[in-house]
Amino acid sequence: MEPLRDALRAEAQNGEMNTDFEVYRQYELDPTEPILLGSGSLSARVGLFGRDPGRTEVELREPFIGKGGQHIRNGLHRALHGVDCPDLDASIEVGKRIFWGNTVPYKPLGNKAWSMGVKRRFAPIVEQLLVDYWEGDQLLTCGRVAFFWFGIADKGLKGALETHWARPDRFESSLTIALGGKDITLHPLPHPSPLNARWYKLFPELIDRRLEQLDWA
Repeated sequence: MEPLRDALRAEAQNGEMNTDFEVYRQYELDPTEPILLGSGSLSARVGLFGRDPGRTEVELREPFIGKGGQHIRNGLHRALHGVDCPDLDASIEVGKRIFWGNTVPYKPLGNKAWSMGVKRRFAPIVEQLLVDYWEGDQLLTCGRVAFFWFGIADKGLKGALETHWARPDRFESSLTIALGGKDITLHPLPHPSPLNARWYKLFPELIDRRLEQLDWA
């Protein structure tokens, strides 16, 4: 993983980055150190792909551990044990059973999505993580930005992604793509943020259904 980490750190030093340096300083973390590496399982058949880390992810140095991420981790825990995570330790432990990825593994200022230019610069490195390092092929994507990232990594996928997203059952159906010569099946979900008023309350049911379809437990 070191070559991948070095490549990410080199890109993170680019002057175009709108990194939330204050949060990294607050938690005494190098702002060029990626959040997603070293967590979860590269050998997991199922992975989850989201937009970018937030404050809690920087604080705990774990991906998908804030309010939105807990929605996901509770779903994983329900699939295994029938109940939500009882505490933070259980939340971290269940996360070791899945692969985690982000479009850009750094916290942006104001929690705004990274610019298209930044996502394009990181795309080849993130693609390498998905294709060459992760051994699985079933990927839950959280939100529109994460789903359409694959059209940045490979422009030829844009039409298929747009067609699928236009489907009324997009959060129940799946799309298999070829990324860098590897077939990956995308299982889109809405973004689990509490700010996503339309889908936040429905998210537990949607992720439960996805995990059941994938026979994840």
